[in-house]
Amino acid sequence: MTAADVSEQLVGVFENPKLLLGIPLALAGAVFMSLGAQYQHRGVEKVERLSGQDGAAGLSGQQLKRLLARPSWLIGTLMLGLAIICQLAAISIAPLIVVQPLGAIALVMTTLLNARISGHAPTRQSLIAIGACVGGVFLFVFFAALFATEKTITNTELFTILAILLVVIIVLGGGWLILRHRMRALFYVVGAGILYGFVATLAKAVISRVQAGEFDWITLVCVIALVAASVVGAYFVQTAYSSGPPDLVIAGLTVVDPL
Repeated sequence: MTAADVSEQLVGVFENPKLLLGIPLALAGAVFMSLGAQYQHRGVEKVERLSGQDGAAGLSGQQLKRLLARPSWLIGTLMLGLAIICQLAAISIAPLIVVQPLGAIALVMTTLLNARISGHAPTRQSLIAIGACVGGVFLFVFFAALFATEKTITNTELFTILAILLVVIIVLGGGWLILRHRMRALFYVVGAGILYGFVATLAKAVISRVQAGEFDWITLVCVIALVAASVVGAYFVQTAYSSGPPDLVIAGLTVVDPL
């Protein structure tokens, strides 16, 4: 591809109003995600202190009920709700492969916020890791914006996605039941990132079908699967907060999810 071809592609990108609106929405969602992670992490820590129980092996039902009474956790949940709204708005008007990776901005914000709150400056190694992650994501987004195209997801492809999601939930659920007392934040973070990747994909499929006026039974199954993956992923995220810092949780979500 010549320089002239690249230039024409860039002009086409900047003339695409959907991309120009979808990218800022995705960035706004990343900001809300970062703030929500901080507040929810604070709420989980407070509940652990008050209950005297470590939630690293999985938050108990009593701890989950106490979270609903923590103002910091509720504020964080509101922030994450706004992040989801921004994300859904972004993927409804722009290619998923372009806007979804932009959540990596939340990693930078969360690391800086966590460093400020804890009073510990980020280490050189963590800054290099963040730079590598974010730089790679933005390079990917740049080329995705130039060449990404979307096609209709067929029923067969949706069946494949749903079947893989079912296997993933069984594997993650089985691993949690058997090894939950030995699991730490990394398991929950990676698991939540994988599940939220399915959530984004299914949300895009459902939105596209609704926009096309095709709300059939398989679309309803996708909605149910989307909700199930969201619930399990949310539980994993809250448990990860009890055994790891918020920047680790956001790192897993914003890197594993787009992959």
